[in-house]
Amino acid sequence: MLSRLKLLHSRHLQHFVESLKPLSGYHTKSGIYGNYTRTTTGFKIDEATVQHRIYQSNIYRLVEAYRCYGHKKAALDPLQLSEAECVPELDPALYGISAESNQIIQTEGIFHGPNMTVEELVNSLESIYCGPAALEFQHLESSEEREWLASAFERRGDIELTAQTRVELADIMLRCQAFDHFLANKFVNVKRYGGEGGESMMAIFEEIFNKCSQSSISDVVICMPHRGRLNFLTCMLKFPPVIMFKKMKGLPEFPSEVAGSGDVLSHLYTSVDIKYNNKDVHVSLIPNPSHLEANNPVAVGKARSKQQTHQCGEYSPETGDDKVLCVQVHGDASFSAQGIVAETFCIAECPHFNIGGSIHLIVNNQIGFTTEASRGRSSRYSSCLAKINAYPVIHVNADFPEEVMRVTSIAMDYRKKFQKDVIIDFICFRKHGHNELDDPFFTNPKMYKAVRGRDSIPNIYAKNVVSEGLVEQEQLDGMVKAWNTTLADNMSMVDSFVPQRFDLQQQWRQMVQAGDVVTLWDTGVSVDLLKFIGQKSVTCPDLKVHPNVQKAHVDRRLEKMKDGRGLDWATAEALAFGSLLYQGFNVRVSGQDVGRGTFSHRHGMLVDQETDEIHIPLNHIKDDQTAFLELANSALSEEAVLGFEYGLSIDHPNNLVIWEAQFGDFFNGAQIIIDTYISSGELKWLLQTGLVMLLPHGMDGAGPEHSSCRIERFLQMCDSSEVKVDGDNVNMLVANPTTPAQYFHLLRRQMVRNFRKPLVVVAPKILLRLPEATSSLDEMAPGTTFQTVMGDPGVSPGKVTKVVFCSGKHYYTLTKERENLKLQNVAIIRLESLCPFPSAEIQTELNKFSNATDFIWSQEEHRNMGAWSFVSPRFENILGKKLRYVGRDHLGTPATGIGQIHQAEAKALLQQTFN
Repeated sequence: MLSRLKLLHSRHLQHFVESLKPLSGYHTKSGIYGNYTRTTTGFKIDEATVQHRIYQSNIYRLVEAYRCYGHKKAALDPLQLSEAECVPELDPALYGISAESNQIIQTEGIFHGPNMTVEELVNSLESIYCGPAALEFQHLESSEEREWLASAFERRGDIELTAQTRVELADIMLRCQAFDHFLANKFVNVKRYGGEGGESMMAIFEEIFNKCSQSSISDVVICMPHRGRLNFLTCMLKFPPVIMFKKMKGLPEFPSEVAGSGDVLSHLYTSVDIKYNNKDVHVSLIPNPSHLEANNPVAVGKARSKQQTHQCGEYSPETGDDKVLCVQVHGDASFSAQGIVAETFCIAECPHFNIGGSIHLIVNNQIGFTTEASRGRSSRYSSCLAKINAYPVIHVNADFPEEVMRVTSIAMDYRKKFQKDVIIDFICFRKHGHNELDDPFFTNPKMYKAVRGRDSIPNIYAKNVVSEGLVEQEQLDGMVKAWNTTLADNMSMVDSFVPQRFDLQQQWRQMVQAGDVVTLWDTGVSVDLLKFIGQKSVTCPDLKVHPNVQKAHVDRRLEKMKDGRGLDWATAEALAFGSLLYQGFNVRVSGQDVGRGTFSHRHGMLVDQETDEIHIPLNHIKDDQTAFLELANSALSEEAVLGFEYGLSIDHPNNLVIWEAQFGDFFNGAQIIIDTYISSGELKWLLQTGLVMLLPHGMDGAGPEHSSCRIERFLQMCDSSEVKVDGDNVNMLVANPTTPAQYFHLLRRQMVRNFRKPLVVVAPKILLRLPEATSSLDEMAPGTTFQTVMGDPGVSPGKVTKVVFCSGKHYYTLTKERENLKLQNVAIIRLESLCPFPSAEIQTELNKFSNATDFIWSQEEHRNMGAWSFVSPRFENILGKKLRYVGRDHLGTPATGIGQIHQAEAKALLQQTFN
């Protein structure tokens, strides 16, 4: 019988021991920079507990049923719109137990409470698992986590909330409500996306900040959508209400000397120190776009950067408390429907992306815009997506602020202990429609009759604390009156208040906003130092390197370093990385297969062929090295990974962050991040980023999806002028370098300058190994720099009658054809920089060819793509030169998938250029 019971209930009754295993990592025992491997401790259910569960197996099965299915019966809806669900698994008779039995149950090892009768046990289980809070955790793979959560949840009543805490909670919620009322009276026609119906979410933040102050956490990074954002900013993050009021009156949030276009009211953000328990906690509420959930990976990336600064988390081989916490606030409809949520979960525990867990708060209005939950998702809960990663979910009814606070305490403790994400499904309601000007009765009359027929959460809770004698009503009224006075005082300052500059603070204080002229920067490096770095970049002692890599990569680079010529792209990149590391700048390259490189060219991460150990040579340049290269082979995600890298890049200016697409057009999976953050973040929020995007590009016959990086899309997003000369202050840089040295200078310029701009590099494919596309160390020596335009020194200017302008690898095709035709009257000029448009440098080249009568723009892309539509009006309007187009004709796809057509197009293109 015993053996049968053990077999029947093996999951719960087994003498379970979790083996020691890495938390996350590569196949390397020692770990690498940004992914130091740590192991979990073994877990074992003690023998006495196992025996208790065997002896009272039916009682234990009942308890486990509540733990597994209790959430189905829980009273989670503050509007009480749905009837209580019948859950047959919770019937004691199913387990041969009488619910009214007075039999005393020995609860040790079965339930976390004193010994009690069956009836008392059932009542306790109902109260704990079927009340205003519920727990989903039986999907977790770790028995240690399940055991811990059961204990914590069943003992949450022991979490003491002092009288002072409860009064402060009432005060916060009443101030939150008063703020909404103030705005409703003063700004009737403003969409404020207030917190009404969800005011008790402030209890979550209050407990999070309290817990942080009692731990080693010093930095909290938060992403949050629009609902309740203004309340949170003013009531908890000390955001000056006067700035909001100016914004509501249509005035700018920036001082006049700052260049920026601003953003809407509900996207305001802050970075502030708040004090809890006499300890400062720095809170960064990052800006949010209107594309819901797009800010999730950005917040995680920013938190990761702070871990790098603090040298904690995966940047430390030592275990211990982290110093950084990420809190992701979501909407219920968007959490379950937006793909970026799943992508962010996908990378949550991947090496080089793991931050030791986030606290997720789903502000569950039970409606998305006007769509009811039953039509907005297929799952029972909006939180079900979290089960992908086996994360626990705590559901809580917003009508019970103290339960909200207690479950938050459990969530914080879980995250601290297990370094994993945890979800709080905060079920509330929306007092108004999608915004305050929207009538929700058009589409959801039943729900809004319930909303209109009830009192507010702050009022109900305030009555409770007053009735219990914890505070006098007059005292609460006085708190609200004082808050209203503060708001009124801020309102009176609107016309006289001058916004202060809030960008370029702390670690960014050495940076400036870019000016309206293009500046030149010496990005060259001592040749001796470059040779030293080049040798170090392939030095791998005691490592058995793959013979092909040894010959083609290691040996060849060492040989090239001696000669100083014929350097390929990978070598130039390694020299750029190594020289920046030598100067104290961290470098991170992220993307699919970046360690080796999509085209097997980089090999920045060498793997021992016998042990699988990984070695990154550039992290061993010198003994006292302080900056390091992080090679982050990413999951097959674009949107979340690029958002993550953007978050890293906006946190610290001394980190060169690079995202490399496997093929150039793969960026389109991350278009939201590019549109709402990378191309516009500085204009909207004054946030600078030096993020580099490497987008392999080239019409090589690879077909529609592996040819073009869609240069035209990036150029369209640039705010370069068609009628006047550009400066450094363009919103985004687009470059199409044709030599390794040019690439070297581009990368170094990103860090050497005293401002940061995103850089799109039209990256090479065939040029990676093209003998003609090589450089020498002299082209990277002191006094050298990135050339925005590369002239044609091989022709005699007086003989030139035709000038061909081009950009990128097409140059090599043109020069080869010119050589074949033995033409001496054609000059070929390369535009290495597209944005900012190098007007002065182009004019310098034009001045050389006084006998030229034919000026051509030649490109391999189709006419409606590539750079043609960008360069043509600038040549005509700024330089007074009308170009003749030569290239492929219009097409609705980037390239043909038929080889013969591709070859015919390429041949015709050359004929038209040189005819």
